[in-house]
Amino acid sequence: MTDEHDIGDALTFLAETGEPISVYPASATNVVMARIKNVHPENPYFELELNEGEFLPPGEATFVGWLRSAKIQFKLSSLEWASKPNEPTIIPLEFPTKCLVLNRRASARLETPLGVYNMASFVLNGKPYELQVYDFSAGGVGMRASPRDAVGLHVGRKLQRVRLELGPDSVMIADLEVRLSRTFRSFLLGEQVQIGCQFINLSPMMQDELKRLLDNVNANKHYR
Repeated sequence: MTDEHDIGDALTFLAETGEPISVYPASATNVVMARIKNVHPENPYFELELNEGEFLPPGEATFVGWLRSAKIQFKLSSLEWASKPNEPTIIPLEFPTKCLVLNRRASARLETPLGVYNMASFVLNGKPYELQVYDFSAGGVGMRASPRDAVGLHVGRKLQRVRLELGPDSVMIADLEVRLSRTFRSFLLGEQVQIGCQFINLSPMMQDELKRLLDNVNANKHYR
């Protein structure tokens, strides 16, 4: 999305619905929570309202929100995120030049059923991670974890040599890039973080292997 009017309409929708905005500073691992307070009716400006106690460090940041069932994502950068006088939580910003809107999957998704716990294991900056895989496709995988176990997994982070369990006796090693990170509340597990990842650097041989694994899983009666 690059048209200024389309971007304005999208930001206005987020402002009117009060949808939360997750901000991922490039210079930090924490997520800054905010919302769009209002959008200028004629000029390409909007106001971001940080949640109480939040701070946005200088530099580039990725902004992620939800437009109905679609995810919207854009980047902005500032040497200093200057707030309005006497309103430290309100930051005036110019429209981004482009927004990514992801509203459909490029490939069919397979969900793991209740009671089956497939895992994704990897090491990032010397720290071991193990997250539950809840769905996967030819394009990527969806994982979830507690906020404590998902620290550092912000949008744009590349994960190398991830060991993925993709069904009964089906394992592959692949590189991933985090494309989505959002917090939700589970009735049983409490606060959780949803991590959506895209496969990267897949060789033709690995793509064939992934297709074979998906076909096997799809044919297995324990998967739908």
